[in-house]
Amino acid sequence: MECHYILVVFVTFYTRQSIIMMKIKTLLLISLLLLSSTLWAERPKLLLLKNYKISSSNDKNISNWLMSEKLDGIRAYWDGKQLLTRNGNIIHAPKYFTKNYPSFEVDGELWSKRGDFENIASIVLDKTPSKNWNQIKHYIFEVPNQSGGILKRLEIVKPFESNIFKIIPQIKIRDKKHLDTFLHEIESQKGEGVVIRDPKALYINKRTSKVLKVKTFHDMECRVMGYTKGKGKFEDVIGAIKCQLENEIEFKIGSGLSYHDRKYPPKIGTLITFKYKEFTKYGKPRFPVYLRVAKQK
Repeated sequence: MECHYILVVFVTFYTRQSIIMMKIKTLLLISLLLLSSTLWAERPKLLLLKNYKISSSNDKNISNWLMSEKLDGIRAYWDGKQLLTRNGNIIHAPKYFTKNYPSFEVDGELWSKRGDFENIASIVLDKTPSKNWNQIKHYIFEVPNQSGGILKRLEIVKPFESNIFKIIPQIKIRDKKHLDTFLHEIESQKGEGVVIRDPKALYINKRTSKVLKVKTFHDMECRVMGYTKGKGKFEDVIGAIKCQLENEIEFKIGSGLSYHDRKYPPKIGTLITFKYKEFTKYGKPRFPVYLRVAKQK
């Protein structure tokens, strides 16, 4: 009888402990779900660009297409309630920044000025919004899931324009020479490049040949493996960054580095973005130029 009583007590105790543990696990799961909702959302399905090949033999007729500057900032998708990066990470903008945004989706670039990517990223990707958000504006280039061509879609958001919310101007292309002149003008002022698009194309949330990015140089990423010692006026800093591509081909980048970059180079193991003209027959980038630490996703 005593053994039976002990067994009942043990089973009752174990059952209660199991229920308590289940409740704790449930509360932890709810807490994690609530926490995750403040950090990321579902990855948005976005329109993505293909490359436009600059050559005299390019037979794509771009006359009467539209062109605009490609801004080198942080892409920001407004889903009607919050700003998201292209990978679905929540952008913690100040409340004043988005208070007058539309209730429908818009897509654009958070940007300040040319050559300011590192500063933009430090402001925009900070989970605690700072007063430096006053440097940032949202430049709109697309209105997803609306009907009509791009000009009709952008017309929808004109009533929302402000000193924060701006529509990127779209310029009609007369001919390829007009595009080349505009591209040269943008790149000579250290802009990233140009976007061209078929004005009649409907919105599509995937990569499309109806919207193309145009650059004199291509760009890609490599991983920092080390440095070379500087010479002459760079004797006390690095001379070049030793890099490795995904296919393990190694090369050096010495151009595009400011004195600050040479004194405080990206750490070994960091992914950096560089631009280049083409590949050599050995698979190495020709004329590589350092741009920045690779964009965070």
